[in-house]
Amino acid sequence: MSNLSQLKAPRNSRHRKKRVGRGQGSGLGKTAGRGGKGQKARTGNMRFEGFEGGQSPLQRRLPKFGFISPNRIYYAVVNLSELSRFDDGATVDEQALRDAGLVKGQWDGVKILANGELKKKLTVKAHKFSGKAREAIQKAGGSLEEIPLMAHKPESAAKAHSGKGVQAPKRPASA
Repeated sequence: MSNLSQLKAPRNSRHRKKRVGRGQGSGLGKTAGRGGKGQKARTGNMRFEGFEGGQSPLQRRLPKFGFISPNRIYYAVVNLSELSRFDDGATVDEQALRDAGLVKGQWDGVKILANGELKKKLTVKAHKFSGKAREAIQKAGGSLEEIPLMAHKPESAAKAHSGKGVQAPKRPASA
């Protein structure tokens, strides 16, 4: 058994670099292994990846697809089953959800979904509710408040959005 310090390359596995165009005696003189004339004999020939000899290449023939809206609103999703960790009669808002570790990172808003059961009477404040989540919270005796994503003062709303009222904030395109 040999050590790493004693390793040797297998016989004939190491080659000298080809030095082309260094005279007839080298065997790679004159045309330097490129053959005689033609497109491939010239410098700067079109051998880039995807080149198809002048035919319109596949990456240009196929249609573009996909679209990411710059105005998309990203919601942190919280299920009803996760709300059961709060005490009966508690007020659950975004800060309470963050403190409990249910919402992490940067989001535009919080959406409550109806996955699981809720048996506690809670006051839930969120930006969106699914229809079934809304019913389940009210059925458990709790109340809910839908918070607008971004509210302006009435006088500044007219300036900011020409009277359109509540608008969602723009997200950076890197999402």
